[in-house]
Amino acid sequence: MKTLVKKVFPKIGILSVIVFLIMAFSVISWAQSSGGSLQKEIERIAKEVEPKVIEWRRDIHQNPELGNREFRTSKLVAEHLRSLGMEVKTNIAHTGVVGILKGQKDTPVVALRADMDALPVTELVDVPFASKVKTTYMGQEVGVMHACGHDAHTAGLMGVAVVLAKLRDKLPGTVKFIFQPAEEGPPPGEQGGAWLMVKEGVLEAPKPGAIFGLHVGTFPVGTINYREGGAMASADSFTIKVKGSQSHGAMPWMGVDPIVVASQIVLGLQTIVSRQTDLTATPAVISVGKIAGGVRFNIIPEEVEMIGTIRAFDPKIRKAIHEKIEKTAKLIAESAGATAQVTIPPSGIPVTYNDPKLTRQMEPTFHRIVGKDKVLTALQRTGAEDFSFYQEKVPGLFFFLGITPLGGKIIPNHSPYFYIDESALVVGVQALSNLAVDYLESQK
Repeated sequence: MKTLVKKVFPKIGILSVIVFLIMAFSVISWAQSSGGSLQKEIERIAKEVEPKVIEWRRDIHQNPELGNREFRTSKLVAEHLRSLGMEVKTNIAHTGVVGILKGQKDTPVVALRADMDALPVTELVDVPFASKVKTTYMGQEVGVMHACGHDAHTAGLMGVAVVLAKLRDKLPGTVKFIFQPAEEGPPPGEQGGAWLMVKEGVLEAPKPGAIFGLHVGTFPVGTINYREGGAMASADSFTIKVKGSQSHGAMPWMGVDPIVVASQIVLGLQTIVSRQTDLTATPAVISVGKIAGGVRFNIIPEEVEMIGTIRAFDPKIRKAIHEKIEKTAKLIAESAGATAQVTIPPSGIPVTYNDPKLTRQMEPTFHRIVGKDKVLTALQRTGAEDFSFYQEKVPGLFFFLGITPLGGKIIPNHSPYFYIDESALVVGVQALSNLAVDYLESQK
């Protein structure tokens, strides 16, 4: 042993090596047991509560509610959290619910979030608990369905609340449970969702050091899928009003044709992404979805309006695209003797940006729960998620839980045939529970 030590550590003594090895072993043991010290208990309690989570999920699925109208769901959640002895706040951002679970001490604080709203979709899935609910949305009767899996999110976080409440005496901090309405967007003319939750102080008193959330997705059942940095795109709408001068269609030189100008603007907007944005850094999308102008075949109208969407994965690129859209539209219009008014509402959804440091820190938690082979790097998604409003205020990690049955057909979110393999729910409960515990342990 002495010979080996002298060869490997020629300049330090045996005693120093022994001390070093003891310290290294202690660090490794702590790293393995941090959070892992409660992992078996979390797994046990999660398995115990799994039937109840499935029951809650089916009940919520059968009784879906649209954004800002989640009255029954929020009442169910609030009563559940109170039964666990939590401090509960209701009516945040209309129907939002927050539960505060204090452990051994008040700080550190971690937040967990689930969304509760359904979609105006008529369900076509043949299950006993299929939704038969109908309501009025934007003046017409529609079916209502949890076609995006928010019923699983809500039921899953209710299960996490059970797990962590039973371990409260061992929690080295506080857990904040956030049940959010209107992730899919509030009804026209109303405010809502994560933006309003933040505005009304959901991340204050107490303020979390980090926030975690999940979304069920079309990945193999039981897998965990995530990526650091920009994971889901920002989503902004824009309106461009091109004003020219009305004239007879037979004599276009007597006026300024806003239809031709608008057409040039559409082409110009495409060069913002293809020629002015570094696509090796991150992708982006500008799409015009509607153009309206004119009432008759032989009259050149005075005005044309176009509306569209902007998607980006980097906050700086998002801002630059906004500026370039305005500049491009106005200068093209000006060159033709017209004017262009560009409106990009500030209510757009930011980039869902997973804090790199936090993401790397929690990676071992995912590996420990499901194994490295079931932890996958997700592709960037051009869909948006308003969890990003929380991430603008505190470091956050948003990941996907696979719910597609092995060998089953992939049914996308928002489809009337959207289906969840419920065996994944317990994985989600374990994942959020362990993330909360491991984060709190790391802050001691």
